[in-house]
This record gives sequence, structure tokens and C-alpha cells, in this order.
Amino acid sequence: MNYRRLSPPQIFLLFALSMVILGTILLKIPISTEKPLGWLDAWFMAISALTCTGLVTVDVGTTFTTFGQIILLLLAQIGGVGIMAFAALFFIFLGKRLSLKDRLVLNFSLNQVTFGNITALIKNLLLYVLTIECIGAIILFIHWQPQLPSGDALYLSIFHSVSSFNNAGLSLWPDSMMRHFNDPVLNIITTILVIIGGLGFTVLFDLREKKNFKKLTLHSKIMITGTFLLIVFGMVVIFLLEFQSAKSLDALALKDKMWTSYFQSVSLRSAGFNTIDIGALQESTLFFMCLLMFVGAGSTSTGGGIKVTTFTVILFAVIAFLRGKKQVHLFHRSIDPSFVTKCLAIASISLSFVALGVFFLTMVEEEPFLICLFEVMSAFGTVGLSANLTYHLSSWGTFIIGIMMFIGKVGPLTLLFSISQNEERSINYPKEDILIG
Repeated sequence: MNYRRLSPPQIFLLFALSMVILGTILLKIPISTEKPLGWLDAWFMAISALTCTGLVTVDVGTTFTTFGQIILLLLAQIGGVGIMAFAALFFIFLGKRLSLKDRLVLNFSLNQVTFGNITALIKNLLLYVLTIECIGAIILFIHWQPQLPSGDALYLSIFHSVSSFNNAGLSLWPDSMMRHFNDPVLNIITTILVIIGGLGFTVLFDLREKKNFKKLTLHSKIMITGTFLLIVFGMVVIFLLEFQSAKSLDALALKDKMWTSYFQSVSLRSAGFNTIDIGALQESTLFFMCLLMFVGAGSTSTGGGIKVTTFTVILFAVIAFLRGKKQVHLFHRSIDPSFVTKCLAIASISLSFVALGVFFLTMVEEEPFLICLFEVMSAFGTVGLSANLTYHLSSWGTFIIGIMMFIGKVGPLTLLFSISQNEERSINYPKEDILIG
């Protein structure tokens, strides 16, 4: 691979764009579809799969042939594991050696702060992914096999296991998983796959090596604790808000209400599946879900959002400020002030992109502001939940949501770094305080 003067962010962005173009072409060819598919829809579905979002403008089960569905699944697998990681594996299998520039790009795309054996890391990553997906598929196959022909059960199991682990949110049923809202096996297996994929492979590797929470890295501790608390908090709030809503949980038995609330809370981590009609939820619930979708999953995971670690650092930085402390502490560790600044930058830039997305979407769609906000937040967080708007988007609306999904996947900082010059200046200016608040 010869990248000449391109920076790692530029190379990563170039590969991502190339995969979108390739995916669009593969989904547009006749062998991929049961009925004609427009270029815009093919482009949108390619981005949705590659970014592991799951928003759809057409029904996956009836629009695409088995070949087309496999293309979508491969795009989701590539997007979930990492675009550059798959590119590197391709060259490794061809017997090519990775150059120093290749390793720098991989370190950037996998968000690694240390320069270790990146080749071994990628191989272990792929092994973990395939193992977990196979286990999920086997359990789902055993569950579905008595109800369906063996071939259909196997295909459904593999498709939904891969889609769940990669937080892709793609389903072969037109109502996502609403028909299975009271299926405990599907609820448990799907959410476990979503959570594992959302934690990130660095956490999985850390757990394999340490096997003791106290010995885990600070990142792993934040991810595990933060994910658990967000899921529980989300479940409780959704349950309370929708408990007596006639359009959602009111008619369900208590255990089904709890299963549904739990499933949707997990799905907000970046999964995109739903066991209840999202468009029928109350406005307060939709707004609350927007907040959780913005947080997203973990760094180096299959999910999107600003990441649990970013949100946690900002939250504790605010708490430290209110307590009059100059240092942010987490699990008896200090957070570098420059890292706090980076987290604030990520959140601020992300909010700016979301604001722009909502602004443009409200210009082209005659929908309530909250519905537009929900769709944009879902796209940017690569969550894939829809308040029944994506199916009815105009051409411009489809384009806007597609761009938001892409930005959410590659990351706002990656996008900005790819077009910046990154010139270092050694000029220091005098310090002076200003009035704030």
C-alpha cells in the first residue's frame, strides 16, 4: 500500500468512501434485488450497512435477494470490525508485509494509543468476532430449528447474529423484532451480542488477560460500569414513561413490559433493533432516547455515538468543577486535562453536526422537530431506530440522513483532521482571564 503524503485520517476516510461506492454498486446490480432499486436507495443502504446503523428506506427481506442480503451483511461485518482492519487482513493473507505507514493508519483507525503488534491484534480481533458470532448463531439456530425449515433457521440465525454483534440493526423482518417482543431467548441472545459488540474489543482482550475487575485498565472499568448503568437507567426510565401508554406498553403483561423496556434500552447503545413501535412512543420518551443515542457505545467497538468513555469523563469533569476540584478522578486514577479537553471537543463538534443535520432536515421534511431530531440523532449515533420517518424521506432527506450516518461512523474529528493541515506553531501568547457564566 502506497499512501504517499496522505495522513492517517485521510487514508481512513478514503477507504470508507471507497467501500460505500463499492457497496452501492453491488447493491444496485440486478442479482442483488428482487425489484428495481434506485441509486439513492442503494447508496443509503450501503452506508447504513457499512456504518452499522440499520436505518432503511426499503424492506431488506423483500427488496434484496439472498445475494443482496449477504452483501449488506458483509458491509456490516466490515464496518463493525473496522474498514482498515479488513484491508490489512486482505494484504496479510496475500503474504504482504505492512509498512510503517500501514501500521500508523491501522493504529489510528483502531484508536490505539500504543504502537504494539498490530498484526497480531487484528488476527485476534477477527478470531474473537467470528467465535462470538458463531456461538450466537448456534444458539439462535437451536431455538428456531423446531419452528422453521433447517435452511431457513440457519440463515436467519447467522444473519441476525452477525447483525446483532456488529450493532448493525438490520433485520429480515419488516417490523424489525416486534413480532418477537415476548421471546426471552431472542431477547437475551440479541442483547448479549449487542452489549459485547458495544463494549469494544480492547475491553474483551483486557477481560481475557486480567479476569479481575480491579486489575482492568481504566478504560475497561469505565466501559463496563458505564454500559451497565446506562442500560439499567434507560430501562427504568422507558418502563416508567411508557407503563400506562395505550400505544406502547399498557396492553402488555408486566414481564413483557420489562423485557421490552430492557431490549430498547440495550438497543439505544447503538443496536437499532426494536420490539415496539418507536413512532408510537411519547415525546418525552423519544427525547430521552435521543440523549442516550448521542452517548452511544464504546471506543473501538461496533457502535457509534460520542462513546461512553467520552460522556463519563465530561460528566465527572463537571462534577469535579462543581466540587471545586482541579483534577478529574475515576477509579482512583487521574484524567489528564488535555484528555478532558479532547472529550469536550468531541461532544461539542458532534452536537454541531447534529444541529446542522436537524436544521437541514427540517427544511426538506414536513415533520415535527422532535421526529427530525430523533432521526438525525439515530443516524449520527449509528443506532438505526426510526420514528417511522426514514421509510418516507424525500430524496434530500435521504441524502441528509445518509451523510449523518457516515459522519457518525468515521467520527467528526476524523473528518476535520482529514481536511486540516495540522501545522504546529510554537508561538506562546500571554495569558489573560475572561468573564464567563
